[in-house]
Amino acid sequence: MSDTFPAFDISPVPGPDAAPPALFRGLYGMPMFVTIPVADLSVSVDFWVRGLGFFDLFTVPGQLTHLRRWAFQDVLLVPGAAGPSAMTVSFSCVLSQLEEIAAACEGLAPGCTTGPRAMPWNSVELEVRTPEGARVIVTGARPYDPDSAEAEHLRAMGIDGPDASAAR
Repeated sequence: MSDTFPAFDISPVPGPDAAPPALFRGLYGMPMFVTIPVADLSVSVDFWVRGLGFFDLFTVPGQLTHLRRWAFQDVLLVPGAAGPSAMTVSFSCVLSQLEEIAAACEGLAPGCTTGPRAMPWNSVELEVRTPEGARVIVTGARPYDPDSAEAEHLRAMGIDGPDASAAR
């Protein structure tokens, strides 16, 4: 017996046909965030804002910039030694945003993206290497088809997808 169960209805991530939520400018206790050291704060902020679609929630000059996209998608950029990282951070988006994000990032730093590519867990993912060397995966959910190979792949791992009526 598994302790896991489908809880797609409580996720803040919108479905594949949804419009992207508005950028969230409220203040809250952050349940999760990533802190990334950067060699040049202004260059990195520009890339994250114009390429990845974040906004500058606030900046403490010379100390940090707090970036955000949607609620609970927070990044703190701090001055420090930057370089390629083995760490990966992933952010959800709406499937229709992936090409726009890829084009914006490529316009700022040619060659920084890989994909987008379809994944066996029913998403499409774009890999982005930021100026500071962070590996960012931007992922969009594909429409869920309970009869698809992806759904079978998930079931084989013990993960039941959303029911067919919720996927429509």
